[in-house]
Amino acid sequence: MRVSGSSDNYGTEQEHLNNVFGAHLRITALRAAHGPGIEFLEYLAPRTGRPLPVDTQPDDLWYWQVNLCSAAPAAFESALRDSHAPLLSAGTVELVDAQLGWRKGLLTRDPDGHVSLIGEGQPCTRTW
Repeated sequence: MRVSGSSDNYGTEQEHLNNVFGAHLRITALRAAHGPGIEFLEYLAPRTGRPLPVDTQPDDLWYWQVNLCSAAPAAFESALRDSHAPLLSAGTVELVDAQLGWRKGLLTRDPDGHVSLIGEGQPCTRTW
């Protein structure tokens, strides 16, 4: 993915959009060669957000993950291990019962604690 844009958003419209008084955000957009992009929001103000509990599990009601498609999740696993990024799964896992279309994948956490599935399978062949 590559950075495709960034902005500094604040003011009445942003406050109403996020329903957060005094919202001031730095937004960074990422795009891959195909498919939808991702926007990362960093709240510069207010700084009242609560961190994700470190013991969060996939069956917790507040659990959330971003699903990313890859033709080679094992290559991501190697890069993540080299950079000492936290892996939540034992590595790239083959999914025997692929009812949702994923054939294999792995779970990792970004520096803020957000979980991402890097998977291969049916969802990756969808045209946008």
